[in-house]
Amino acid sequence: MKVALIGGTGYVGSYIIDELIKNGHTPRLLVRDGSESKVIQPEKCETINGDIDDATALSETLEGCDAVIYLIALIREFPKQNLTNERLQFKGSERVAAVAEQKGVKRFLLMSALGASPDPNGSKYMQAKHLSEQAIKNTALDWTIIRPSSLFGDPRGEDRPEFCMMLDKLMLSLVPYPKFLPFPAPSFFTGMNPFDAGNYALSMIHVKDVASLFVKILEDKETVHQTIELGGEREVTWNEVVTSIARATGRRVIMTPAPFFVVASIAGVFDRFSWFPAGKDQLNDLVKGSVCDSSEVLKKYEIDLTPFNADNLNHQHHYKS
Repeated sequence: MKVALIGGTGYVGSYIIDELIKNGHTPRLLVRDGSESKVIQPEKCETINGDIDDATALSETLEGCDAVIYLIALIREFPKQNLTNERLQFKGSERVAAVAEQKGVKRFLLMSALGASPDPNGSKYMQAKHLSEQAIKNTALDWTIIRPSSLFGDPRGEDRPEFCMMLDKLMLSLVPYPKFLPFPAPSFFTGMNPFDAGNYALSMIHVKDVASLFVKILEDKETVHQTIELGGEREVTWNEVVTSIARATGRRVIMTPAPFFVVASIAGVFDRFSWFPAGKDQLNDLVKGSVCDSSEVLKKYEIDLTPFNADNLNHQHHYKS
């Protein structure tokens, strides 16, 4: 198949390119000016320069394709730069779906997120993911919505956001600290009981496994009009995530109970600055947890998952050295 990738130069997209090529497919990417160097295996990809606001470029990207995978995800908003979830996630996916219908491209995969919800008290990220899902469901396309949990794995460059590297910058590296001393890492609690600190769980899943599942789902007609949740083989607590990141970078931590509202307030103040590693919305999503049971999907496609542990976070050390 010839598969159009919207967001193909990003974190997940780079791995999906590998999987598509390995399985005999041809990726065609919509590539923004200045992002050409981020295309993985460029000699085996077709590229069209433009962005999702460029109707001509979108039309050229989808022309003659058999399927579309929409991967654009904006972790943090910067409205003054026109970087909003409404534009890039909701409106972008809606626009691409409309072009797909016009071009007769029936197969459409949408990368959403575990926790996508219309909850007005939720994050703009999760609200936009929900709106995107509804927009795709209202088309005549052979759509499949995929909701991954939190991802880990080499981002293939520091300009692609990766969950564990983001946490490292926010929790372990934001303040200079002697490496030979145990670092007092925050273990958040949202109520009044510090004994509950750090017990919320995540279904961490490796980005390469997600990419492999995307391609298997793409090829499987039985997944049409399904919403599929993807998570790791077990639930991982916040405390285990942080200690694993520390071990991967040769440090020790002491998990220290901390009221969540303190760091959320700090993030709220610095949210508008791109140098600050996380926004308030992201942190609020984090403490809600992100877990699912993907055992049936993993069994069906015979996926042997990469376990979440310090050994499989060795990219952390590479980008810090």
